[in-house]
Amino acid sequence: MNPQANLIFIASLLLGTTITISSNHWIMAWTGLEINTLAILPLISKSHHPRAIEAATKYFLTQAAASALVLFSSMTNAWHTGQWDITQLTHPTSCLILTSAIAMKLGLVPFHFWFPEVLQGSPLTTGLILSTAMKLPPMTLLYMTSWSLNPTLLTILAILSAALGGWMGLNQTQIRKILAFSSISHLGWMAIILIYNPKLTLLNFYLYAVMTTTVFLTLNTTKVLKLSTLLTAWTKAPSLNTMLLLTLLSLAGLPPLTGFLPKWLIIQELTKQDMAPAATLISLLSLLSLFFYLRLAYCTTITLPPHTTNHMKQWRTNKPTSTAIAILTTVSVMLLPASPMILTIV
Repeated sequence: MNPQANLIFIASLLLGTTITISSNHWIMAWTGLEINTLAILPLISKSHHPRAIEAATKYFLTQAAASALVLFSSMTNAWHTGQWDITQLTHPTSCLILTSAIAMKLGLVPFHFWFPEVLQGSPLTTGLILSTAMKLPPMTLLYMTSWSLNPTLLTILAILSAALGGWMGLNQTQIRKILAFSSISHLGWMAIILIYNPKLTLLNFYLYAVMTTTVFLTLNTTKVLKLSTLLTAWTKAPSLNTMLLLTLLSLAGLPPLTGFLPKWLIIQELTKQDMAPAATLISLLSLLSLFFYLRLAYCTTITLPPHTTNHMKQWRTNKPTSTAIAILTTVSVMLLPASPMILTIV
C-alpha cells in the first residue's frame, strides 16, 4: 500500500478513536465509531486476496449494523428523556439495545461470529489494530454507561464469552483464529466486572492490549501464521521465541506473570460482591483457554528435534530483537510485583 495512503488511514483511526473517547454527545461518539470503521477497511483488504475482501465485507456489515443500533439506542433515550449526554442513558430499552450494539462492536458472544473470520483474513499488523485499538472506543462507551447497564445480561454475556472463547479455540491450527478466540475469552472477564468496578475493566483491557501487541509483533517478526510453521520457528530466533513463550503464559493468566493480576483482582472483587459462583465458573472456564495457550507455548519453544514435521529448518537471523518487543515483553511478564502501585493508581 502507498505510504501516504497508509498514513492517512492510521491518522483517521487515531482521529476516530479520539473523537469517541473525548465526546459527551451520542452523535459525536457515533461519528468517531464510523470514522474508525471506514479507516480500517482498506487496511483489512489491502492484500486484494479474496479472503481479505471477504473479511472486509463481513467487518463492514457487522460494524454498520452495530453503529445503527448505537444511533437507535441514543435516539430512543433522547425521545424518552430529552438527553443526548452519554452518561445520562437511563431508559431500560435504550440500555438493552446499547449493550447489544457494543457487544457486536467488540465481538462478545453471541455476536462473536464475525471476529475470528475477519482476523483470519487480515494481515498480522491489521489484526493487531483490530484486537487492541479498535476495541478501545466501544470499551470507553461501556465504561461511561456502566452504571445504567443490566448486570444480569452482562454476567450472562461474560460467562458465555469465556466459555465459547475457550471452547472454540481448542481445535484451531491458525494462530490468528486462536488469538481471536483468546480475545473473546478476555472480553468475558472484562464484561463480568464492568458493573461492579469499571476501572478494573479498563486495567484488564490495557494489560490485555500490551500482551496481545507483544504476541502479534513477535509473530510478525518471525512471519508465523499457523502452528506447523511455529514448530520450526525456534531455529530462526530462539531468544524471541522464548519471550513469546513467557508472553503466552502471561496471556493465559498464570502467576507470577502480569496476566495473573487482572484475573486475581476480578475474582477478588466478584467475591466481595457476593458473586462467588460466577467467579468460580469463569475461573474454571479460563482453563479451556489455558489449554490452547499451553499448546501454542509448546509449539513455540519446547518442540525440539527430532520431531515428525516435514518442514525444513529455517536459517537463524542475525537481526537484533526490536526494542519495542523487548519493552512490551518485559511489561507483559514482570508487572505483578508492581501490583500495589498499580492498585493505588486504579
